[in-house]
Amino acid sequence: MRPENALAASMFYDDREARKYTSNSHMMQIQSEMAERALELLALPEDESSFLLDIGCGSGLAGEILTEREHIWVGLDISQPMLNVAKEREVEGALILGDMGNGLPFRPGSFDGAISVSALQWLCYAEEKRQNPVKRLHRFFLSLYACLSRGSRAALQFYPDHPSQVELIMQQAMIAGFTGGVVVDYPESTRAKKIYLVLFTGGSSRLPAALTNECPQQNHVHYAKRRYMSLEFFVSFQDSFKASYKGFEVYRPKKKRAFLIEQFIELNNEFSVNK
Repeated sequence: MRPENALAASMFYDDREARKYTSNSHMMQIQSEMAERALELLALPEDESSFLLDIGCGSGLAGEILTEREHIWVGLDISQPMLNVAKEREVEGALILGDMGNGLPFRPGSFDGAISVSALQWLCYAEEKRQNPVKRLHRFFLSLYACLSRGSRAALQFYPDHPSQVELIMQQAMIAGFTGGVVVDYPESTRAKKIYLVLFTGGSSRLPAALTNECPQQNHVHYAKRRYMSLEFFVSFQDSFKASYKGFEVYRPKKKRAFLIEQFIELNNEFSVNK
């Protein structure tokens, strides 16, 4: 049985399930490879560091890839146990507890791109009687489109249960204003096949080529050596990243970039910092 058919995401990813993501080396490798591929699909400038959103960040495996590439990132997840593991691992991104189906709580144009690994399909299921998958997808894509800078991309890896789910997801993404489509890596392989929704926020862009057995992914994605991020780079985001985190809880990391990340996160008195 697929996990989406068993329990709500907030219940399925309990303490035991969360630990799998740091104790199962095979699972960690797969998650990291998909994060690498999602980052590659964003087609970011190779000589710049970017401000990225990781949707369904879980224990921070994808975030570690972003950190290695000298990006700064914010992660959102519905599971407190998963975020607890991320905090224990001292990931360098800011972590937000919240439901992406309620919309993303960021000001317009905050991010240079967004990635997601194994999360989007959860929005196709009603976890409660009052939930409507179409409305939740609509809220998600509208808010995602709004918080991305114009000309940027989102690369969302997901596991659809049926072709109708792909159609529903694509329909709601297009209604929200995105262009783009689906990239299917290794389409002939049952085990290696991976599906990515690649979305553009403006301009005319061609979908990236899919990986095939004839054109396999390299052992690692090549990146030019990135410059270290200066204070001026971060301060430029200060005005654009002011979040109204209603219904969300934020954890601010304590590592070397914490003082810079805190410039972008502003909580109302109603909300507490997840320390």
